[in-house]
Amino acid sequence: MKSKDLLSVAQLSAAEVQHLLNSSQNMKRGRRKPKFPGKVLALLFEKPSLRTRVSFDVAMYQLGGHTIYLSQAEIGIGKREAVSDVAKVLSRYVDIIAARTFSHETVELLAKYTTVPVINALSDLEHPCQALADLLTIKEKKGKLEGVNVAYVGDGNNVAHSLLLACSLVGANIKLASPSGYQSKKDILAQARKFAARSGSRIVCTQNPRSAVSGADVVYTDVWTSMGQEAEAARRRTDFAGYQVNAELMALAKRDAIFMHPLPAHADEEVAYGLLESSQSVVYDQAENRLHLQKALLAELLGMEF
Repeated sequence: MKSKDLLSVAQLSAAEVQHLLNSSQNMKRGRRKPKFPGKVLALLFEKPSLRTRVSFDVAMYQLGGHTIYLSQAEIGIGKREAVSDVAKVLSRYVDIIAARTFSHETVELLAKYTTVPVINALSDLEHPCQALADLLTIKEKKGKLEGVNVAYVGDGNNVAHSLLLACSLVGANIKLASPSGYQSKKDILAQARKFAARSGSRIVCTQNPRSAVSGADVVYTDVWTSMGQEAEAARRRTDFAGYQVNAELMALAKRDAIFMHPLPAHADEEVAYGLLESSQSVVYDQAENRLHLQKALLAELLGMEF
């Protein structure tokens, strides 16, 4: 990878994405087993997490390294201690940092002031590790990425941003259906369209979820209210009425379409009861693939031979 960090999917080339996916698949099959003796990963988390924390922790353990978890209560990043100071101190202690923050500016400042790699483990702008693991899951289930039709229904949030960039990089078509006022950011969309011009990906933005899902190979949704938006929950439930992914909506997709969700899910809000456990759901495969993708990413950023 050209950068020492992974803050955005937009930093990657299509070739780099494919390399990470191939490495992830080889690790998942047990064909590659890099070892990181003595290497230390710092998990710097302003937000709580299940999949992100455990997948990074287990990934580093399986690679022979060690993980230190640092919560906001312990560090007070940007409050008790300046981001730049945290970055400079951690650079003296650890080999790599994965940061899960409220503001994307925080991960950018960490990367600016550290001498070690920084991974965006989620910010308000992007969730690159999730999107790359999603590509791995789609590739496994559909046998390819180029030409696959992905429908995203819901909030044009950080998950949507990274998924949009990732799909456009590798030639997957994507339709995003979001209510007025909740569409993805214009600069993210503009970057995705540049990628699509090279890859042949088709991007469609609409307010009609039925139109987006029609003929889709993949139907994807995320929560209507993310962490930090709890005060907006009631209004969002009203604004997103009609955007629930349910059996009726899934019936508009291809018969062999898969259903994806990054989890945690709010049953009977963005997803109907029972859909997570249906035969079309691959959400738990998605969750597992976070582990394999992040192992490949850690190996790449740490420059480990395997």
